[in-house]
Amino acid sequence: MQARLNLILLGVDDIARSAAFYAALGWPAAASSHAGFVKIDLGGVVLGLIARRDLAQDAGQADSLPQQAAHSALVYLARAAEEVAEVLAAVALLGGTVVKPATETAWGVAGYFRDPDGHLFEVCYEAAWNLDAHGRLWV
Repeated sequence: MQARLNLILLGVDDIARSAAFYAALGWPAAASSHAGFVKIDLGGVVLGLIARRDLAQDAGQADSLPQQAAHSALVYLARAAEEVAEVLAAVALLGGTVVKPATETAWGVAGYFRDPDGHLFEVCYEAAWNLDAHGRLWV
């Protein structure tokens, strides 16, 4: 068996609102999406938006809000240090919450935001990450 990651599911409170948020960030919904499940092609991995209660029910779990503690994060790798602050500013205008502004780190520049449903994202620039011309990460 070869391990792989194909789909990231995010449980959200309002699928249409979340789809609009991500579309405004440049991640439009795929044509095959529908009101109950939005698919966003991230170039080989799909981000799926599903109602939080439906995801919880499907997994046999109690419906709950995401923890405010940092237990996981999705990461946007910027191409330049100044892009980190630019992305965070755009996110704030679109309804996301910046939880850590662009900050110089030992490895580059990073900041964090939460989407309208509380999911944590890091925006990071680090010269050690290799992105191809399409923005895909390779190691």
